[in-house]
Amino acid sequence: MYTRSSEFGVIVVASTNPPPPHPPTSFFSYIERTEEGTRERADHEGILEKTEMDISSSFSPAMDDEYEKLIRRMNPPRVVIDNETCKNATVIQVDSANRPGILLEVVQVLTDLDLIITKAYISSDGGWFMDVFNVTDQDGNKIMDDEILDYIKKVLGPDSCFTSSLRSVGVKPSDDHTAIELTGCDRPGLLSEVSAVLTHLKCNVVSAEVWTHNMRAAAVMHVTDEETGSAITDPERLTRIKELLCNVLKGSNKSRGAKTVVSHGVTLSARRLHQMMFADRDYERTDDDVLDEKQRPNVEVVNWYDKDYSVVTIRSKDRPKLLFDTVCTLTDMQYVVFHANIDAEGPEAYQEYYIRHLDGSPVNSDAERDRLMHCLEAAIERRASEGLKLELCTTDRVGLLANVTRIFRENSLTVTRAEVTTKDGKAANTFYVQDASGYPMDPKTIDSIRQTIGQTILHVKGSSEESKPVVQESPTRFLFGGLFKSRSFVNFGLVRSYS
Repeated sequence: MYTRSSEFGVIVVASTNPPPPHPPTSFFSYIERTEEGTRERADHEGILEKTEMDISSSFSPAMDDEYEKLIRRMNPPRVVIDNETCKNATVIQVDSANRPGILLEVVQVLTDLDLIITKAYISSDGGWFMDVFNVTDQDGNKIMDDEILDYIKKVLGPDSCFTSSLRSVGVKPSDDHTAIELTGCDRPGLLSEVSAVLTHLKCNVVSAEVWTHNMRAAAVMHVTDEETGSAITDPERLTRIKELLCNVLKGSNKSRGAKTVVSHGVTLSARRLHQMMFADRDYERTDDDVLDEKQRPNVEVVNWYDKDYSVVTIRSKDRPKLLFDTVCTLTDMQYVVFHANIDAEGPEAYQEYYIRHLDGSPVNSDAERDRLMHCLEAAIERRASEGLKLELCTTDRVGLLANVTRIFRENSLTVTRAEVTTKDGKAANTFYVQDASGYPMDPKTIDSIRQTIGQTILHVKGSSEESKPVVQESPTRFLFGGLFKSRSFVNFGLVRSYS
């Protein structure tokens, strides 16, 4: 046994075995040096010795909750936060008994706090989970706010509430609003129609997140009753809302299905959107997909047969929440991350995962490998911020989203992504917009929209470089906008027929 110092502190290593003779990446040597050390730590903390097959088989959604609680009481999680070791980041170390979905839970907590993860080392072999994250705030500074640091220790530490297996990750019941989930074919003006129908049905959109990708659209919208300001519970009214929204989503396109779900149990919007678009197979490429391969993230999957791992490497332009998106997809595809190395200190992010199926096997076929690569590419692309960023801050009111998207549509703008939030009667909405025709954004159009909505209400963020259009096979792939000024909203016949 020997010790090795690093920027993350001192690592205790219980094996001096050399790395495999032909490792695909340098991180393989890290695994060789730490695998047995992780097992030793698990034994030291009281975890029963298990073979790798035993460990793999323990990753089951049906694992008994009482057993999980017992393991948690015997081996409570430990969170260490260090602002001294690294000069340009806060180091957060999380140790706990391993269980399904724990990596996603930790990453989700850090992501929800809008922290930037610049580096991470992950190891969960041997029944014990050990994670080290280098994090900063949005401005690249260390996390010095005691309230945030205490929150991390409380949520991830021994005093955190028990949640059962990966089925509970991100799930929160709510009586304050009704959740509406929408998936369907992308087409111009769809969100304007959906928002108009909700306004007609006396529903107020208090929050929403909308993504578009590969000619598919998905949205999670939280609505309240216009009069009471609370969740909508009347079964007949909910049925009518569901039917009318489903009709809007179907439109005249019968080639792909549309789906509307209304509920009071709410999953974290970003995680649910990934699940919805994955179920809708947005990762399947069409024959006329002309997106330049250079613009796609670089995803590779190879098998390391000596260790029965599949090694996933990802190189892409870095952006906030990228780690969450990839870990979320691996988790939802029923893969377990045993080791990982994350480096996002520069403009390009590098991620390396060592994974197996829940049953302990690596990726078994070329078809599975291609599917995994396409799904990870889609997960990275869904939240890509294409277009000019517009921020709307104003007093909330019923129909606000419908009015704003109508103005975008009438000015031939298309929105590639949107986030809608309200707090204390104030609306804070973010839209990423592009010219629907694919030409560079006309500053006069933006000025006209700002004058219509209010220059003190609608603000332009980002640069002209970010607003350059991305080559698309058809303008109809966009969810919002894309309608010419000469075309009236009711020309589609949708809102009129449902009102």
